Amino acid sequence: MHGTHETGGARHVAIIMDGNGRWATNRGWPRLVGHRKGAERVKEIVRTAPDLGIEWLTIYAFSTENWKRSTEEVLGLMGIFARYIEKEAGRLAAEGVRMRFIGNRDRLDRRLQDLMAGIERRTAHLTRLNLTVAINYGGRDEVTRAVRSLLAEAAAGRLEPEAITDAAISAALDTRDLPDPDLVIRTSGETRTSNFLPWQSAYAEYEFTPTLWPDFTPDELSRIVARFGNRDRRFGGVKQA
Repeated sequence: MHGTHETGGARHVAIIMDGNGRWATNRGWPRLVGHRKGAERVKEIVRTAPDLGIEWLTIYAFSTENWKRSTEEVLGLMGIFARYIEKEAGRLAAEGVRMRFIGNRDRLDRRLQDLMAGIERRTAHLTRLNLTVAINYGGRDEVTRAVRSLLAEAAAGRLEPEAITDAAISAALDTRDLPDPDLVIRTSGETRTSNFLPWQSAYAEYEFTPTLWPDFTPDELSRIVARFGNRDRRFGGVKQA
């Protein structure tokens, strides 16, 4: 499904959810309070997305670089992820949301891995919204793993070097079952892409908002999606007169 693009609506929206810690610190609260508030915001955005014509929603929950944070914050985040899956599984299934994960799972706690696999199986047949959560995800790590797998195929004589095309690399990525994002949103005022879907976002539109993630409302998402619908996307081509 890679490389498919639709004109008009933002069918696939990817979000770098930034600002949870700052939101809490600004209020004199521990950073984990901000992360918990951010998880509540995810519920609202997931609930709203299908009404805005969004079919695929991909959110950046934990990067490969986030392990550098304090042990307390990392463990707290992992607990939030586990509780979200446990508490939301039934509601997501009832609302037709398919949930899946991208990133390198090897470093994650076994219980969390089991919860992730379980909700993926439980919601695999659902189609109203495709929710993808990036956990222990880094774009360079993803591309590196894809290249290794292709080289292993080539070394075993199952793949000719000429067969390593854009499409072959896309098919070896974690996102092999997803279309490329149409729109990438980053909250909190930072204008970095932070190693999020670098291969997949080659032709995506970007929107950077100063709003901290816990304050990012469905109304703001609606306004951003509406602006996206007015953009002229050429995918490297030239606009015809």
